[in-house]
Amino acid sequence: MNGMASDHNTSSQEEYLPHYLQKEDPFASKLSREADIVAGFYLTVIGILSTLGNGYVIFMSSKRKKKLRPAEIMTVNLAVCDLGISVVGKPFSIISFFSHRWVFGWMGCRWYGWAGFFFGCGSLITMTAVSLDRYLKICHLSYGTWLKRHHAFICLAIIWAYATFWATVPFAGVGSYAPEPFGTSCTLDWWLAQASVAGQAFILSILFFCLLFPTAVIVFSYVKIILKVKSSTKEVAHYDTRIQNSHILEMKLTKVAMLICAGFLIAWIPYAVVSVWSAFGQPDSVPIQFSVVPTLLAKSAAMYNPIIYQVIDCKFACCQSGGLKTLQKKSSLKKSRMYTISAHRDSTAMNETQLEV
Repeated sequence: MNGMASDHNTSSQEEYLPHYLQKEDPFASKLSREADIVAGFYLTVIGILSTLGNGYVIFMSSKRKKKLRPAEIMTVNLAVCDLGISVVGKPFSIISFFSHRWVFGWMGCRWYGWAGFFFGCGSLITMTAVSLDRYLKICHLSYGTWLKRHHAFICLAIIWAYATFWATVPFAGVGSYAPEPFGTSCTLDWWLAQASVAGQAFILSILFFCLLFPTAVIVFSYVKIILKVKSSTKEVAHYDTRIQNSHILEMKLTKVAMLICAGFLIAWIPYAVVSVWSAFGQPDSVPIQFSVVPTLLAKSAAMYNPIIYQVIDCKFACCQSGGLKTLQKKSSLKKSRMYTISAHRDSTAMNETQLEV
């Protein structure tokens, strides 16, 4: 019986044809022209805001590039990944939505799929590295004493190599990039899992190394940070002002990282769920109209990060300016006290001199 079942599964996998092979034109839009126009305008707005926002973050960071902390270097790298998605990828999909079909052929489809996966994987692995940095910095204080800028650049090299490897693996024959079911965008060929055991192994590897494992590290890091912060807030209050200011800065960077990770995961998890459903659910059971919304939501992830960064940065600047005013008042009081003491000492010295004369 088991042998018959396995033969039946094998035969069903061999008989399965993905959506892009079932029809003559896999790049024709399956949506209405009005829906494509709305999606095109949506992506245009997202692309412009993302390009301006991430370009601004990169420009402002370049002005103080020699003063960037390791965590801020990672934030800049995240902006580079998001800018890459906006500049390299979005024009393809915007033009295709307005054209009511994918107009760049199979070569453009594979390039678009590679670029989206490359920059998306780079963003997630960057956030994983940031979460680990925050975890070690907050929960293991000795870590911060040896982490230098060159360690951050080594980490960046590893991130780019990791993203390049997994994005290029499909070109080695173990995977592929293919058009989405609605026709006007391209992505990783999730439908390979329906066709063969090798396809299932490939998709499972992608899911584990490029989604599940990084997400687990992020969640673990920030849960530990939250628990640590709750237990150490009272301890920091007893330290001097310099240590308190350093702690405030570290918490600001941690808040930025947490919100960016949350925004990225909220944007991408619906798309990941639909992709897993397409890969391991019933063949072609995902409604075409239903698959569009998670795709558009995922494409908006690059817009959130600069907004989050600037909001937190403004709040931090306001708090810092308030703190500076307090420090200035304290320093002016100290100066007035020192002046009074020194004046008193000077008058005493003069009196002593007059007495000697």
